[in-house]
Amino acid sequence: MGTASIAQPYRSPWLHGPGLRAQAQRRHWAVCGRGCAGQTTPPCCEATPTPAWPRPADRAVHAGSCSAGGAAAAAAMCRSAAVLALSLALLSAAAAAWDLWALRALRCSFTEDCECGFGPDLRGLECELAVTLVGQPLVRQQLMKGLRRFLEKRSPEKPLVMSFHGSTGTGKTFVSSMLVRHLFPEGLRSRHVHQFSPIVHFPHAEHVERYKENLKHWIQGNLTNCGRSVFLFEEMDKMHPGLIDVIMPFLGPSWVVYGTNYRKAIFIFISNAGGEQINEMTLDLWRAHRDREEISLQDMEAAISKAVFENPQSGFWKSGIINEHLIDFVVPFLPLKHHHVKQCVINELVQQGLEVRQGVVQEVADSIPYFPEEEKLFSSTGCKTVASRISFFF
Repeated sequence: MGTASIAQPYRSPWLHGPGLRAQAQRRHWAVCGRGCAGQTTPPCCEATPTPAWPRPADRAVHAGSCSAGGAAAAAAMCRSAAVLALSLALLSAAAAAWDLWALRALRCSFTEDCECGFGPDLRGLECELAVTLVGQPLVRQQLMKGLRRFLEKRSPEKPLVMSFHGSTGTGKTFVSSMLVRHLFPEGLRSRHVHQFSPIVHFPHAEHVERYKENLKHWIQGNLTNCGRSVFLFEEMDKMHPGLIDVIMPFLGPSWVVYGTNYRKAIFIFISNAGGEQINEMTLDLWRAHRDREEISLQDMEAAISKAVFENPQSGFWKSGIINEHLIDFVVPFLPLKHHHVKQCVINELVQQGLEVRQGVVQEVADSIPYFPEEEKLFSSTGCKTVASRISFFF
């Protein structure tokens, strides 16, 4: 893209159209169901008020019955009245909650407010990470911690800025897509999610100054349109040095402009830079008999920042974003071992609807190159080539 332009508004069928009322109702009960069963309880699932006692006449009957020996009929009357009162209270609470959802749904059908399409599902994200992300304990830990802290604040101090680092095939793009899908129902197709690739959008070094101007206006325009925007910057290791610093003002704590709170945005940088250092440190820790589950962020963070900041080929080379500590969470993706690759093969077979044969799983995993040469511990390409290799074994 030579010149960046602001995306045209897109009317989502999820928010607009004949299925709005049914969708709002399904979403309402889904949220309530998750909340009641889980740790966080939304308003519609809060504890029901203590039911009112039966009417005075019934109370007198009850008192007389009890003093006469506690007849079973009086006890049944009390239970029935209590159940009735409880049912009415529940119906009243559900009706009130439904009214709120119905009003919100009605408002969203007439407005382009991006909050209407923003529906973070952190429990779903955490579950999917646990099931489908292989061999990345630090990623799950950092990602969920960062998102929870950020989203629990009604007015964050600054945008959430995360930087994913690791070698090819370790899951960086996979996780970013999953994250977006659990923030916006339309995922990467949402008009509030914006992806940048240096090869596609900023290909020519001689046009860097023009790219800077375009990028600045593109970010500002989309943030003005939607303060909840998500920006994904892929292959930061191929970004022209100095280009990314143009967005620094949008990453700090001071940007509330034109009535829009820019501090609700999320920026994610994806890079292979630092992958070599992560691989070396993981290998050293393995030789020191430390399990990958014991690896901490402190083991990795300094080496990653140094490698990224001091690499002239990196988009973060001597970047003010690093200097000013504007990145909230550095997320290291560790190299994958042979058994991790086998799990990737199984996941891919299931996704393609193919039979999971142990022989095929083993052969596909064995066909991938591993390093270092002596130990052959870690996959040189992670799980990146798994999908393309499977076809050779069927």
